[in-house]
Amino acid sequence: MATIFASIIAIYRKELSGYFVSPLAMAIAGLFWLIAGFFFTTILLSGTGILAQAANRAQLGITDPPLDVPYQFLQFFLGTISSLSLFILPMLSMGLYAEERKLGTLELLATSPITNWAVATGKLLGVVTFYTVTIAPLLLYEAIAFTGSEPPMPATLPLMGHLALILLAASVLSLGMFVSSLTDSTILAAVLTFALVLFLWVTSAIGQTIQGPIGEAISHLSLLEHYNQLTQGVFDTGSIILFLSYIFLGIFLTAQSIEALRYQRS
Repeated sequence: MATIFASIIAIYRKELSGYFVSPLAMAIAGLFWLIAGFFFTTILLSGTGILAQAANRAQLGITDPPLDVPYQFLQFFLGTISSLSLFILPMLSMGLYAEERKLGTLELLATSPITNWAVATGKLLGVVTFYTVTIAPLLLYEAIAFTGSEPPMPATLPLMGHLALILLAASVLSLGMFVSSLTDSTILAAVLTFALVLFLWVTSAIGQTIQGPIGEAISHLSLLEHYNQLTQGVFDTGSIILFLSYIFLGIFLTAQSIEALRYQRS
């Protein structure tokens, strides 16, 4: 067990350090911050933003239904960030194994004494940590915006929202890692991951068109539905379990994919 844990940590450190010296990863992070900052300002301060809507309601004397400005802003902003992540995450996961295939190092990795599970787990932890660091400044944005709210915004709501964002990202990255293990083309891996995640994003809409338990089962697979459940401040164990299931599934399929490669080379 200690050997496996040490292997995971070694892979994790290697992957994480690689992201912080990668021009592509830095460019993705910079683009993410730029777009997130634009939407933060637009949602909060534009002429059609949440503050302008609240001011218009006050001028017109509209009080019913009441408008919870901090809560509505958090919902809009986290919804926008999740949609933005739908495009960013496949770009982060596309090279996890596809680059190894292209460089010819995947065969060495597959035949190394380190278990496939340890390699996959270490790689996933590395990219999830990089994404977590990337979204960390968003908490600072939100903290500044909420300083003037009355009554104060409970800290649990933004923290729960960012936990949901990390779980969503880990699920997408885990599935993207499996897709990356199937091809040596990073572009193809990104496109296929985007298509898979888009399908899981809209399964709730697909399930609503199908009656009965089958439709309910399909709807339950939706990433968006469970993400929204958590960002609303509802600690739903079913949503947590679903995200963890996607994470485990991605690691399992990746390990099996590399194991198949190991048998081919033996």
